[in-house]
Amino acid sequence: MKRVLSVITAFLTLTVGAVAQTTWLVDNVHSNVKFSVSHLIISEVEGSFKVYSGSLTFENPDLANAEVDFAVDVASINTDNVMRDGHLKSDDFFNAEQFPKMTFKGVTWKKLDDKRYELEGDLTIRDVAKRVTFAVVFGGTIKDPWGNMKAGFKATTTINRFEYGLKWNGLTEAGGMTVGKEVTIVLNLEFMQNKAS
Repeated sequence: MKRVLSVITAFLTLTVGAVAQTTWLVDNVHSNVKFSVSHLIISEVEGSFKVYSGSLTFENPDLANAEVDFAVDVASINTDNVMRDGHLKSDDFFNAEQFPKMTFKGVTWKKLDDKRYELEGDLTIRDVAKRVTFAVVFGGTIKDPWGNMKAGFKATTTINRFEYGLKWNGLTEAGGMTVGKEVTIVLNLEFMQNKAS
């Protein structure tokens, strides 16, 4: 009887452990949030945001029903040009003073294979929320030399900036847009498991 109880107890422990909810937080030192947009039709300009935070909470290893929350400090935009950064923070684009945060909240995960997912959620810029889909590549998990569990992801999507009120649009002599309407967003994110979870 004692042996049966021991087996049942072990099974319940494993089952609870397998479905226990865990929270992972973005490790900013080993992550980046970048974007690119066409310039004068013939080239691309890249930039990044230096201040951001994010969390990933899930119960199932396949990330089904995972909760994703991400926030970016718009004023931390950096394109390696002070004048251009100032223009991007103005009302022609982000209006960082009135709308200081850009946010994303995940809604659904779709597993495509062992490494690839589709993450659908609401991206909010200038208080305009639009549903977007990120193509996500899962790099795997590993314990770092200090005993912290880490998980790596790369997420990519493309948005139409006009849909979010970023409507400044100079024209070239040929009539093309100085700045393209489509913006590609690339997030290379390393998460660290919250030891309190």
